[in-house]
Amino acid sequence: MSELHNEVSELERKSATAARLFDIRRIIGGLFVVYGIIVTIAGITASDADLRKAEDININLWTGLGMLALGLFFLGWLWLRPSAAPADEAEDD
Repeated sequence: MSELHNEVSELERKSATAARLFDIRRIIGGLFVVYGIIVTIAGITASDADLRKAEDININLWTGLGMLALGLFFLGWLWLRPSAAPADEAEDD
């Protein structure tokens, strides 16, 4: 019985690790940061023709900075409030 209990405990530990690894906040935050960096670079290197198309508003720069802020918010949220491990259920013997 002890061997079965150890195996179940090990599977629960792996499940909790997988749940933390694939937390949706990590995925969303990471994607927004990566895309935010790309769009911000596109905004910094925008030509005059691109700015004229957008009525002299650097849309890529502002959108990229907004995406960076949102991505960092999600990653900060993950860092400040990590997902809790599943609670152990009381066993009925």
